[in-house]
Amino acid sequence: MKNRKKNKNNLILFEKSRRIIRLDRRGKESGGRRLAAAVAGVLAVVSVGYCVCIRLFMGYGTRFFLIWGLIGLVLGGSAFLLWRRDVTDRIPRWFRYAFWGCMAAGFLLFAVIEGLILGQFGARAQDGADHVIVLGAWWKNDRPSYILQQRLDAAVEYLRRNPDTLVIVSGGQGSNETMPEAEGMAMYLEAAGIEADRIRLESRSGDTNENLKFSAAFVDKEEDRVVIVTNNFHVFRAVGIARKQGYVRVEGLAAPSYPAMVPNNLLREFFGVLKDVLVGNM
Repeated sequence: MKNRKKNKNNLILFEKSRRIIRLDRRGKESGGRRLAAAVAGVLAVVSVGYCVCIRLFMGYGTRFFLIWGLIGLVLGGSAFLLWRRDVTDRIPRWFRYAFWGCMAAGFLLFAVIEGLILGQFGARAQDGADHVIVLGAWWKNDRPSYILQQRLDAAVEYLRRNPDTLVIVSGGQGSNETMPEAEGMAMYLEAAGIEADRIRLESRSGDTNENLKFSAAFVDKEEDRVVIVTNNFHVFRAVGIARKQGYVRVEGLAAPSYPAMVPNNLLREFFGVLKDVLVGNM
């Protein structure tokens, strides 16, 4: 009886439970997560708002701007996960580490490429080139789009200073255009006082790689000095593609771009550089 009583008194009950009791982590860690969640939430609203503004108030030649809506959704989801620790703690630790490692590598790559792009924002070409190649962009009904007009105006300024330089206007006809870009560009240059016999038309191309590939029919890539005229955000990629194609004496001339569209253009150009590197165009 005595032993039984002793066992009864010393009995320790143990029960496996699936329930996890979490203690609220206060202090720097909790405050940091909430701050990060708030920042992500604000950026989500800004991204979605920027997407809407481009759609309603700014000209656009492609639907790439929709990516800002997607970024806004991703940031909004990130804000929710950062705010709700009980949700993130259910995600395996290895997956979280892998995710943040990939994010860090992606941001580093983005920073390097954007640095190279921004480094050519103020590109200025030396006078005396044999040829100027003006890369095409969206032609809106009976006039050039804003970015194309900026390219053409920069070319006109250069051509007036260099009367012996010939100009190649390069661009085919897209599904949302009423004529080949090259034809519209030639008309614009002639209206600006550039003689028709100085203008060469390349109207087959559909992208930057083809612009330079087909324009090469008018130049000696090894001997001629060639100036590529495009908008500031596009100079780095255009000159890189030209050099890959064998243009030896080539330089860029940066035309302005619409300030409000710079974030969209820089992001789009980042993916453009990645694509051209991966397919061997750069």
